[in-house]
Amino acid sequence: MATRVDKEACREAYNLVRDDNSGICWASFKYDGSMIVPGGHGSDYSEFKQQCTDDVRLFGFVRITTGDAMSKRAKFTLITWIGENVSGLQRAKISTDKTLVKEVIQVCSLTHACTHKHTPSFVPDQSLISSPLPSTGLIPPSYCNQ
Repeated sequence: MATRVDKEACREAYNLVRDDNSGICWASFKYDGSMIVPGGHGSDYSEFKQQCTDDVRLFGFVRITTGDAMSKRAKFTLITWIGENVSGLQRAKISTDKTLVKEVIQVCSLTHACTHKHTPSFVPDQSLISSPLPSTGLIPPSYCNQ
């Protein structure tokens, strides 16, 4: 069965992360059968990391704050999580499903694919320091409340 996205519900979660006044800095999108639905959201990045277990595949949309006290900017990243115990067929399918998710998540500065929580791209500060991100300056970014 073809994967579908609950666009309305996912767009609602996406907009919560994009809203400067919501306090929400991440949203996850998980599989419910062949449908991609919101999996949760929060203000603490460690809550997002807890959802990334070895037996799941999901997408995360995360707010990154860059700059100094005088000039803060919000940037956004899309994380594709594929747990180590996810089957080969599901691993292969996630790349086409990511295209569907990007129909909802239209603004993001970086995209990452991760399979292990110790991957540099899964650890926020290491990820952004080693990845090119326009207009970040020299000040390390912060990912929510770590």
